[in-house]
Amino acid sequence: MDARDVLKRPVITERSMELTADKKYTFEVDVKANKTEIKDAVEEIFGVKVAKVNVANYKGKLKRMGRYTGYTNKRRKAVVTLTPDSKEIEIFEV
Repeated sequence: MDARDVLKRPVITERSMELTADKKYTFEVDVKANKTEIKDAVEEIFGVKVAKVNVANYKGKLKRMGRYTGYTNKRRKAVVTLTPDSKEIEIFEV
């Protein structure tokens, strides 16, 4: 899997922006990607050193449109912690 296919988009929320002070960055990643692929993708794209990767899976929500029901897409979120001597990721700077 290509590095650009692993990382879908950064997650920009109030909580994720508070974590950037501790060099923790949040990304929405591909559902099939594992921790090693996520680590390699972040290091390749941003040129930083990754210390740790935490992953959370989210189920799709049940939604209705009239009498029809279905589920939204399932998601996977990764919180990437950088090493203390690594540089910051510029995409998250305000």
